[in-house]
Amino acid sequence: MLYFWLALAFVAGMMMPLQAGVNSTLALHSNGALWASWISFLVGTAALLGVVLAMRYQWPVAAELQQAPWWAWTGGFMGALFVATGAFLAPRIGAATMIALLVAGQLIMSVILDHLGWATFPEHSINLGRILGVLCLLAGVVLIRMY
Repeated sequence: MLYFWLALAFVAGMMMPLQAGVNSTLALHSNGALWASWISFLVGTAALLGVVLAMRYQWPVAAELQQAPWWAWTGGFMGALFVATGAFLAPRIGAATMIALLVAGQLIMSVILDHLGWATFPEHSINLGRILGVLCLLAGVVLIRMY
């Protein structure tokens, strides 16, 4: 099952530059990146609602939702920022540079989150191997942008 989850993460990662290109194309036909992002979220919301209804998931309980910390509600904002930024940047800096910078930012934050064990992540201390991995990725960002 682990290989399935790893493959799923890989395939989802492959969708990131494709999504940015699709949304930036939609931006050309919808008066900008913000409208394209809104439409993208509307379509995504409809798709997720369809999956939830088809799988007959139970609706969340309001009392349990109220117990969530305030910051647990910010994921939608982060997603909107990510989608709108991708739609805006894709035609300006290109897929490779955009994704390289996004992945670099994601990896750096991931190492920090793992180290702190925050927001349900298991703790994994920052060590030399992880620091070298981040530095290699940052070198890759520079090489992609230069060439």
